[in-house]
Amino acid sequence: MHSADSHSVIQVRGARENNLADVSVDLPKRRLTVFTGVSGSGKSSLVFGTIAAESKRLINETYSAFLQSFMPSLGRPDVDELRNLSAAIVVDQERMGANSRSTVGTATDAYAMLRIVFSRLGTPYVGPAGAFSFNLPEGMCPECEGVGEVSKIDVDQLVDRELSLNEGAITVPNFAVDSWYWQVMANSGFYSPDKKLKDFTEQEWEDFLHKGPTKVKAGTHNTTYEGLVTKVQRIFLSKDRESMQAHIRAFVDRAVVFAGCPSCGGTRLNQAALSSTINGVNIARCSAMQISDLSRFVADLDAPQVAPLLGNLRDLLESLVEIGLGYLSLDRPSSTLSGGEAQRVKMVRHLGSSLTDVTYVFDEPTAGLHPHDIQRMNGLLERLRDKGNTVLVVEHKPEVIAIADHVVDLGPGAGTEGGHVCYSGDVAGLRASGTLTGRHLEHRARLRETPRTPRGKMSIEGADLHNLRGVDVDVPLGVLTVVTGVAGSGKSSLIHGYVAGREGVVVADQSPIRGSRRSNPATYTGLLNPIRTAFAKANGVKPALFSANSEGACTHCGGLGVIYTDLAMMAGVASVCEKCEGRRFTPEVLAYTLRGKNISEVLDLSVAQAYEFFPSGQAHAILGRLRDVGLGYLRLGQPLNTLSGGERQRIKLAIHMAEKAATYVLDEPTTGLHMADVDHLLALLDQLVDGGNTVIVIEHHQAVMAHADWIIDLGPGAGHDGGEVVFTGTPAELVARGDTLTARHLREYAAGS
Repeated sequence: MHSADSHSVIQVRGARENNLADVSVDLPKRRLTVFTGVSGSGKSSLVFGTIAAESKRLINETYSAFLQSFMPSLGRPDVDELRNLSAAIVVDQERMGANSRSTVGTATDAYAMLRIVFSRLGTPYVGPAGAFSFNLPEGMCPECEGVGEVSKIDVDQLVDRELSLNEGAITVPNFAVDSWYWQVMANSGFYSPDKKLKDFTEQEWEDFLHKGPTKVKAGTHNTTYEGLVTKVQRIFLSKDRESMQAHIRAFVDRAVVFAGCPSCGGTRLNQAALSSTINGVNIARCSAMQISDLSRFVADLDAPQVAPLLGNLRDLLESLVEIGLGYLSLDRPSSTLSGGEAQRVKMVRHLGSSLTDVTYVFDEPTAGLHPHDIQRMNGLLERLRDKGNTVLVVEHKPEVIAIADHVVDLGPGAGTEGGHVCYSGDVAGLRASGTLTGRHLEHRARLRETPRTPRGKMSIEGADLHNLRGVDVDVPLGVLTVVTGVAGSGKSSLIHGYVAGREGVVVADQSPIRGSRRSNPATYTGLLNPIRTAFAKANGVKPALFSANSEGACTHCGGLGVIYTDLAMMAGVASVCEKCEGRRFTPEVLAYTLRGKNISEVLDLSVAQAYEFFPSGQAHAILGRLRDVGLGYLRLGQPLNTLSGGERQRIKLAIHMAEKAATYVLDEPTTGLHMADVDHLLALLDQLVDGGNTVIVIEHHQAVMAHADWIIDLGPGAGHDGGEVVFTGTPAELVARGDTLTARHLREYAAGS
C-alpha cells in the first residue's frame, strides 16, 4: 500500500473548544458523516469551531503576510492535534448580505451567464455583457441607479403643519425644541419660529424643507444650515438601516416611502438593455420568470456560438430546480431569502465545482424543507460525497441520519452536561446503542385524538401577496394551528403578510438579534438588571458597578474580556485580556460577592444553574422562561453572536412570553432541535395555548403537525404552482382523507408510530 493511502481518516485529538470535554474521534474521509445530539451538546463546537476553523486558519496561513492583513484573524482552536485535514468549505445558514444590489441571479452567477447570452443573441445588439448589468453604469437605469426602487420622503411624517417651530412642529428624532439641530433651524432667519408651518409662503416652505447647505449664524455660532428634508437625507437615509438605533429605524420606516422606479418599472435596467430580446423576451422578463420556467426557456435555445455557456447555464438552473428552489426568480433580492434558502443557493455553487477531496460542512441543510424535499437534499449530499469529497453534516432529521455512512453522536446532555462522544459508528449501531439519539430515531408523536375547540376565528380575505392567489381562510383562535406546505408554497407570505401586523400578535423568528459582541442573554432579556440590583443591595454599592458596559468594566479591555490587536501587515488577533483574565470587571468589583459568587462567576453560570441560584423574584421568573424554551444550557454571559438561528428564536420567545400576548406566531421553531427536545417544545406550545393564547406555527416537522389542533396546508406545489389553501382541518382528517403532499408524508409518519 502506498503511504499516501493511509490518510483515510481525519483524526481529532483532545478537542476542548467551548463545552467539548477532551474529545478524540476519527472521521472517515470521502464519506458522509452526520453529527447528532441535543441542542448545545457540542456538535457545532466540534464541526465548525474545531475542524472547519482550523482548516480555514491553515489555508489563510498559506497566503502572503500582505494578503493576510486583509483577512479576519483566526485564533487556533483549543485542540491537541488535528491530522489529515483537507480544505473545508462551510455552507451555513447565515442570511446573505443585506446589499440591495445582490439577487439570486448575481449570487449564483446565473445572471452573469444570462447577460453574456443576451449580448451575443439579443436583437437589436446593444453591446457587451456589461450593457445588461444593473450594477454597471452602462446597463443601469439612470433614475434609480440600478436599485429598481426610488425613495420619497413623506413630509407629514417629519412635521405637524398645524404648529410653529417653537411649538414643536418638527417630529423628527433629535430635533426637539431647544436641541442643537432645532436651534440652527429656528435661528436661521429664513422664516419666523412663531409662524405656523401651514402659513409659510412658498419660498419659506422651500427654504425650510429643501435649501442646500448655507452658512448662517445660530446665536453666537457660525454654522451650516440645511433644509429639513436635505438634512434628514444626509444624517439618516445615507446610513445603513441595520446600524440604526431602534427608534430611529422606526422613524425612517415611517417617513420613507419606497416605490417601484417609474422609469424602468422596477427592472433596474436602462431602456437600451430592455429593448434587446431573444424570441421576443427581454432579460428583465427572464429574470422575473420563475426559475423552473426560465430553465425551460433556456433549454429551448439553440445557438452553437454560445453552446458551452448555454450548457453551463442550463445545468445551473436545473440544479436550482432540483434542490427545490425552482419557485424563486433570478431577480429576487438575496436579503429576502430565509436561512435554509440561502444555504441551498450557496450549495448550488458547489455542485458544479470541479474540486474534489474537499471537506464540505453543512449546518442543518433540511431547515425550511418539507419532508417531500428532504429526499432531494439527501440526493445532493450523496452527489457531493460521490464526487470524492468528505461531507460533514450537523442534522437532527431521522431521514438524513438514515443515509449517513458514519454517525457521531454528542452529549449526553447540553452545555456542561454535554461535550462527550456518546457513539461513533454506523447507523445500525446507533439504533442499537441506547443513546438518546438512538432511542429517538423511531420515535413518533401521536396524532391528537381530541382537538381543542376554537374560541373564535381570525379571518384572512383575498390574500394575494407574492404567489398567494386571493386566499380566503379562517385561523381558529385559542388553539394550536400549524401551517404546512412545501418550501415556496406561500406559508410565510400568508402568515407574515396577513397575521403578523395585527393587534396583540407577537412574532418570534430566527432573524439575527441586533446587538454587538457586548450583548449576551443576560443583557438582552433584561436579566442583568435584577442581578445588578441584587449585588448592589448585598454590598451597599451602586448597581452600575456590576455592568461590563459601565463603571465596573476592566479599564484595560473596556469590559470585553479580550483585547483586539492590529498587527499592521499580519492578521490581527484577539487575545484574552491579561489584566482581568477575561472576567471583564475590575478587581474591586470582583471583590464584591453575592452568596459566595462574584459577578463574573454568576455570568458564567448556565441558565439552569442560575435558576437554582436565584430562587425567587424577577431573575427567577426570567430564567424560568429561558429554561421552559429549552435554553437551560446557555451561559448568561455568552455573546449573542454565537447563538444559532433556533436559539435566537427561542430567546425571543422567552422574552415575549412575559408580554401576555394573545397570539404567538412561530416560524419553524424545531430548527436546531433534537427529536427529544421537540417533545419539550410541544409541551411549551400546549402551555401557551392552555394559558388562553392562540399559537400559529409555520412548520415542516411531522411531530408538530401531528400535535396540532388544526392544520392549514398550502400548495399544491411551490411558486406559481402554489399559493392556494389545499386543506384545512384536523391532523386526523388530513391523514384520513387528504391527498396533498403533506397528507402523504403525515400518513406515512403516523403509520410508523
